[in-house]
Amino acid sequence: SEAVVTSSYEAIVAASRQEHLYSTFLVPDTPLGRFEAISAHLIVFLRRTKNAAAPLPDLAQEVVEEFFKDVDHSMRELGIGDPSIPKRMKKMARMFYGRAESYGAALESANLNELSAALHRNIRPDDGVWPQSKSLAHHIAATDAALQTLPDDDIASGNVRFPLPVIIPVEG
Repeated sequence: SEAVVTSSYEAIVAASRQEHLYSTFLVPDTPLGRFEAISAHLIVFLRRTKNAAAPLPDLAQEVVEEFFKDVDHSMRELGIGDPSIPKRMKKMARMFYGRAESYGAALESANLNELSAALHRNIRPDDGVWPQSKSLAHHIAATDAALQTLPDDDIASGNVRFPLPVIIPVEG
């Protein structure tokens, strides 16, 4: 139902707007930084739902569609003109699905260094050093693990609960 899609997407957005992501992990609090934060949480949600029983895969697809509607709306709010929206949407979709592949592979193999490197490459590409990427990788992996334990019925009813960020101290 639309209410389940909305509540699932709102849970993903709320998880991606947690203050720790921006203050502790130093994800840039910019439109692109927020896109990255939502993408990471949506990817974890998709990993939980993709091989689950019906109706979860359909729900996942509808939540992705909601995400792209939101991205489209955000671009228009930023004043990006109609003619360039389709091209930019294609680029955002490529970015999202590329991240889904790299984050998914790293989570699948439980390789936090690989996940940290992928997050760094995507979220702070211009920063040679971003020690917080390790902490963010721990948080995303912990979120992935927590969602794996949520019962299908909870997710199917729109009761998606994301854990609070796990803060791992940054070394050197």
